[in-house]
Amino acid sequence: MSDILQLLVYGLVLGSVLAMGAIGVSMIFGILRFAHFAHGDFMTLGAYLGLAFISAFGLSSWWALPAAMVGMAVVAVFIDQVLYRRIRRTQPVILLIASFGMALILRSLVQLIWGSDNQTYASGIQFPWRLDWLGGLRLKPDHLWIMLISLGLVAGVHLFLTHTRLGKAMRAMSDNMDLALISGIPAERVIMVTWVIGGALAAAAGVFLGIDTRLHPVMGWTTLLPVFAAAILGGIGRPYGAIAGGMIIGVSMEMSTLLIPAAYKPAVAFAIMVGMLILRPQGIFKGTV
Repeated sequence: MSDILQLLVYGLVLGSVLAMGAIGVSMIFGILRFAHFAHGDFMTLGAYLGLAFISAFGLSSWWALPAAMVGMAVVAVFIDQVLYRRIRRTQPVILLIASFGMALILRSLVQLIWGSDNQTYASGIQFPWRLDWLGGLRLKPDHLWIMLISLGLVAGVHLFLTHTRLGKAMRAMSDNMDLALISGIPAERVIMVTWVIGGALAAAAGVFLGIDTRLHPVMGWTTLLPVFAAAILGGIGRPYGAIAGGMIIGVSMEMSTLLIPAAYKPAVAFAIMVGMLILRPQGIFKGTV
């Protein structure tokens, strides 16, 4: 029983990381109608921007989070204005291929600037809390903070989408693009805000992943499959579905280690994604935003 509870905690931590990435993927697809293959490398670059901030100012690892989110939001808007905006009215496959090329560019830049070796935000061993009243469950403080901050970011996205004019405009464009444009919704402003939120949440996912494990140039690329699986499971283009999808994929991947080697965890995400595409392509939360 204690092993199951321990894996559940690990699954919720991984699910928090995947949810941050999947929300951005879903929002970008909902507004711009293309799968953003560079989102994993957005996570990587965001994590390394946080590392640069820590190295420059000597602060604790958690200060990497706001710095990385702001920096990656700026980078995401810059990439959109320089590249995606010029080809936005072409076929979606052109945007998809461009995003794949952007992923290669960002990964190469990370390797050129920071090198290809593994790096960490902080050295040393973090001793976990032992919760005897939960069967000896061990909970690292970093894991608790990752889950709590993720919950706060999710709540912030929810409040933005439901209580602001731009948030409601984003939901309208996601539901019916043509009707939203006819209604006078400022499309360019909505698209810019979409990239800001998507870039910031991708950076949060990268920082969380770096705090939980380590930083390396392909960390985002290897996480891209579970992120897309979470977005598809929840309903592509549906931010709330992406949250649920991230948690389900994260818990499923960690629980699978009871039956299969840990190296096969990505295969679990792939199997869930394929099964959902076959049985219910619209995802769990079809028709809701």
